[in-house]
Amino acid sequence: MTTLDTVGRKRILLAPIPITPTKPLTPSHVKGMLWVDVMFKATSLLADVDCLYSHLTANGSEQTLGFWEYLDREHDDVDFESCDENDIGELYRRYHAQGSKVPYAALTSYLRAVERGTWCHPCSLRLCDIWAAQAASLGIENLMPARRPDTMAVDALVDLLKSGELCLDLRAAGGTLYLDATSEGLPLRRAITSDGQVNYLINLLRDLVPQIPHYDHIVLIHDEELNADHVLLQRILGKLGAVVHRVALSRVAIDGVVQSARFGGWRGYTASALIAHGLDAADLYSVRLGMRLYFIATLGKNRSASIDLKHLERSTRRAAVLLAQSQAGTSGDDVELFLRKHGGRECYVDPYRITTALLSRQHVPLGLIDGGNGWYM
Repeated sequence: MTTLDTVGRKRILLAPIPITPTKPLTPSHVKGMLWVDVMFKATSLLADVDCLYSHLTANGSEQTLGFWEYLDREHDDVDFESCDENDIGELYRRYHAQGSKVPYAALTSYLRAVERGTWCHPCSLRLCDIWAAQAASLGIENLMPARRPDTMAVDALVDLLKSGELCLDLRAAGGTLYLDATSEGLPLRRAITSDGQVNYLINLLRDLVPQIPHYDHIVLIHDEELNADHVLLQRILGKLGAVVHRVALSRVAIDGVVQSARFGGWRGYTASALIAHGLDAADLYSVRLGMRLYFIATLGKNRSASIDLKHLERSTRRAAVLLAQSQAGTSGDDVELFLRKHGGRECYVDPYRITTALLSRQHVPLGLIDGGNGWYM
């Protein structure tokens, strides 16, 4: 496999929207993780790539902090080490089914612990261990690195936004701080309430802004439903000197319904269930490749479709054939040339283009999927 000189390589930061550690990984989460994984691995052959996973955004959100407070108040006798993802998901569903929630002030002690970076609730620690095992089974790397990025203090970020006329701060009069890109034709977005509750965009900015000088490009990867917020985030980061790209992915329906995990409906379709279903009929490497073929090539970036286990099985069978051909040495070896041809014109390699190329009759490099040893998986 050919490699590029490190001199002159672009520096690229992938920044996927993090998953709050409160629930099982659903098909929508699996799709996002696989897209990020393939984008990271492919682009890393052509550029210097890092992945920023915002622990501050994931753990410091109201839904995470509120769930932790609820668990300590209502379920302090639960042994989370003995829980599986379904057990934790059911607790999360019950939390959201409550008629009311505690005031935000009741969550501040949890937020302080998150800000210090030294503590995570035992429930979420258990869930992250489950996620890590699932990611390992799927051959997913670099998505949730343990090291936290450099983070700006809220006040320092607000001062920077004010200097660039990128926020409207009415808190001194008992109001709200808004992110302001109205000069770009975008509406105001509430970001910090009068009682100090911080919107997730502020936490993303706290993690991303310090990274701007270190990268030539930042790639935001997010749910389609968050388009408006991420257009705003892109414009603000751009005003602060970053070159920002966005990749919006549609969520995956279950039985025709796209809904938050807080409402349930994920049993039988969690990451563990999908992996187990695949392993009933194929080896691990065929499952890994089959998952990528299905969630990237078949479902696509913005296709509105329900998960179909029969189609997933078909992708796994196709993966087994591709792996057998690769092991037989029927493919060539120039991965870099393949990526440049099929990767697209963006600063990153487009996972959809290279995955659909695998499903076509085009020349596929041996190093791409070499019997589970290729970088793709």
